[in-house]
Amino acid sequence: MKKSVAKIGTIIGKGNIINGDFQAAKSVRLDGEIDGNVTVGGLLVIGSAGKINGNVEAAAAIVGGEVTGDITAPDKIEITETARVIGNLRTNVIVIDEKAIFQGQLDMYQEEMPAKPKRRPLRESKAVRKTAKDALKEALREVDAEVNQQEDSYEEME
Repeated sequence: MKKSVAKIGTIIGKGNIINGDFQAAKSVRLDGEIDGNVTVGGLLVIGSAGKINGNVEAAAAIVGGEVTGDITAPDKIEITETARVIGNLRTNVIVIDEKAIFQGQLDMYQEEMPAKPKRRPLRESKAVRKTAKDALKEALREVDAEVNQQEDSYEEME
C-alpha cells in the first residue's frame, strides 16, 4: 500500500452517525456508522465497531466491522475475522480471514492475460519445418559457393 494512500485524513469515531452519502479525498478510519454510500479516494479502514449501510468505493478497503452493500476497491479488499459483509466485492486483490462473514459475489477484474498463440495444425507445422530446412540448406549452399569463390580467387593470386 502506498504511504500517501494509507495516511488517514478523516476519523469518524465510535458513536457518531452519518445519515446520507459520505465522500473523502484521502484515507478514512470509520468506527461509527454511515447510512449512505461511501466514496473514499484512499484507504478505507472500517474498525470492528464501524458500520456502513450502502455501497462503498475506495482505492483499498480493510473491513473489520459491518458493511451491507457492494464494495469496489481496485487495489485491495481485506475482510478481517470480525467483519460481516453482505454484498458484492470488486477488486484486484482479496484477503478474507477464516472467521469473517461474507455473503455475495466476488469479481476480480485483473487485467486480461494476453491470449496464448494458437497452435498450428501438425501438417502446417511440418510444411513450415520443411520450408525452414530448405531455406537453411539454400543458405548453406550460398555460403559454400562464396567460400569456393574466395578460394578460387586466392589460387589465381598465387
